[in-house]
Amino acid sequence: MKKKRAQTAIEFVILVGFILFFFTTFFLAVQGNMSDKIKQKQNLMLKETALAVQDEINLALDSSEGYYREFEVPEKIGNQDYDISLVDDMVYLKTKDEKLAMSLPIAKVTGQIVKGQNTIKKENGEVKINS
Repeated sequence: MKKKRAQTAIEFVILVGFILFFFTTFFLAVQGNMSDKIKQKQNLMLKETALAVQDEINLALDSSEGYYREFEVPEKIGNQDYDISLVDDMVYLKTKDEKLAMSLPIAKVTGQIVKGQNTIKKENGEVKINS
């Protein structure tokens, strides 16, 4: 009788171990999938912000003399802080943790872009941002 109970206890422990292993593997797979989706979403939002800035500059460049417009650049992308700058005729965005970055070509502009409210204008054939 004791051998039967011991065997049942061992089978129960093996079964519980297998179930725990299965659920752990399942939850790790789900968490990895969600992490990838969050990263893709942040990358898309970073790209959309860079494209919006590029579009604002192109619109000002194609507009007539005296063009003036205010536009906003988000303070955060998702819940993540980032840096934005205009360097060597490129709009460059990167997250503070430096895991994501995006750069797009732009026309030559004067001034620097900031998070929040920005002004863009065209004077004397030159596009100026925040100047």
